[in-house]
Amino acid sequence: MSIIADLHLHSKYSRAVSQKMDLKEIAFWAKKKGINLVSTADWTHPLWFREIQENLTEKSPGIFRLKDGSFPEVSFILSTEVSSIYNQDGKTRRIHNLIFSPSLKTAEKVIKKLQEEKVNLLADGRPTMGISAKDLLELLLSIDENIFLIPCHVWTPWFSLYGSKSGFDSIKEAFGDLEKYIFAIETGLSSDPIMNWQIEELENRSIVSFSDAHSGQKLGREATVFIKNSNHFSGDFSYFDIIDAFKQKKNSHLKIGYTIEFFPEEGKYHWSGHRLCGVRYSPYDVLEKGEICPVCQKPLTIGVENRVLKLSKKVFKNEDLFLVKNKFDVTFVYDKEKKKTPFVSLVPLLEILQEIYQSPKKAEDEYQRLTENLGTEFEILFRKSYEEIERVGGKKLKEAIEIVRQRKVFVDPGYDGVFGVVKIFKQKEENESSKGQEKEQLNLF
Repeated sequence: MSIIADLHLHSKYSRAVSQKMDLKEIAFWAKKKGINLVSTADWTHPLWFREIQENLTEKSPGIFRLKDGSFPEVSFILSTEVSSIYNQDGKTRRIHNLIFSPSLKTAEKVIKKLQEEKVNLLADGRPTMGISAKDLLELLLSIDENIFLIPCHVWTPWFSLYGSKSGFDSIKEAFGDLEKYIFAIETGLSSDPIMNWQIEELENRSIVSFSDAHSGQKLGREATVFIKNSNHFSGDFSYFDIIDAFKQKKNSHLKIGYTIEFFPEEGKYHWSGHRLCGVRYSPYDVLEKGEICPVCQKPLTIGVENRVLKLSKKVFKNEDLFLVKNKFDVTFVYDKEKKKTPFVSLVPLLEILQEIYQSPKKAEDEYQRLTENLGTEFEILFRKSYEEIERVGGKKLKEAIEIVRQRKVFVDPGYDGVFGVVKIFKQKEENESSKGQEKEQLNLF
């Protein structure tokens, strides 16, 4: 039993959503991707909450399905992102957190309480409030001790726990004596578990990944996979099984088996720089040239790699990692002692097809054909044999997925809001001309 979960996305009530994202649309894409458990998103928005009440029914405690019986493979959980902007210790703090509710009843109480606190829940599916991260968590726990909070995309410069522009240097600094209730953090697209393994206070906390998607196509670009933790467990999982897995409870029915990650260089805040000035600095450039933009003389947006360097106690290198290939040639990355939850890295199928065909329309058509005739996106990326892929998708697709599974892609790193660019066949050509210069994406710094 395995559950692929994407528990962080945004509905049609979020400002940034440019595509229709109602519950059926979310379920449609979840099925196409191969996701079993997905967020309802944005349940603090009163109108969206009404849609959730009208269209979902509880199948097990805290887990929901569509009332009309469509997409039975897809379950929903009540999770939503909120934004806190406030002053603490003479600095403006901007933090995004994920809130998980065990029930519709509890969610309704949270909505009512936030309205009493004068939070404008109708403005956006991700509401902005002047409540500090600590006070927010205290308020939520006073409503229901089973509410769960995860700081999300924790390294994003502008809106996160560790963000270089408006975050903190530690969980304790942000949450005070309530830090004991922070059992997990979300990596975000610009970091991967290796980077988070270097932070001392995350040593015994779960490191999870979700897509932060604003459209159906982006679902599952990162995800967390839950597996059975007990041979005696065979029934429907509940909200409490998911939360117990986050908490790493020894007697839980489920545990986190692995996470599915972006190559972090593809994230739009991996390196430092200034987008408008066309300045991009590697971590070495920042150390050598400083944090001031040479064009406009203003502070650079310091990226995730530099921020991790500043807060880390230990820098993981190749010799600290252990790579294991499964029967499908997919590379799992472990720490050398295999004490931490492993991960795999992907390039979304549509991105692979866009590189192959160099045509968005052709790539989208082929994506639809493959997911209708070969399997879900995750099955194609991780579980289908090379023979099956070549038979249905052609030799070029088979070669591309082989490169991704073996972690041999090249990524031109993103910075200051600009996504990095993945190149699959560029690396293959370089390997053929000079095998000694192979550059796998395992070294961080």
